[in-house]
Amino acid sequence: MTTLLKQYAKQKPTSKAVQIQTTSEPPKSPDDRIVGLHVFGNLYDLDPKLATDVDFLRNLILKAVKKAKMTLVNIDARSFGGQKGGVSVIALVTESHMVLHTWNEYKYATLDIYTCGEHSDPHAAFNMIVQELKPKRHQIFYANRSSE
Repeated sequence: MTTLLKQYAKQKPTSKAVQIQTTSEPPKSPDDRIVGLHVFGNLYDLDPKLATDVDFLRNLILKAVKKAKMTLVNIDARSFGGQKGGVSVIALVTESHMVLHTWNEYKYATLDIYTCGEHSDPHAAFNMIVQELKPKRHQIFYANRSSE
């Protein structure tokens, strides 16, 4: 996991609006610590048909869980009506969680992937979701969520 954090911190932006942020140095020794990597971001100017399709988004998150080498415990996907309605997909995984929220009115989504699994890759899942949803621009952030 420490290698992943260092790799992400040095990574070159792949989108005009990509931002990389680390909140602290990786832990010196992961042996007796909870090692967590949090990858999260914003997706702008989404295709409204994709951003409102509950089944598509649920299946996309299922694919992303596999891509990240996470273990699915449960998944729930709901559509919310109203002017600012959208879709929320929440996957509980053994390693932590993956959450996608869309807002119809804004053609916007937030994506949150947190893992405490040493062998999972939340960055691969984030990139796959961005490729599938094809936002016109996106931001990505990283945070080391390891215990001291």
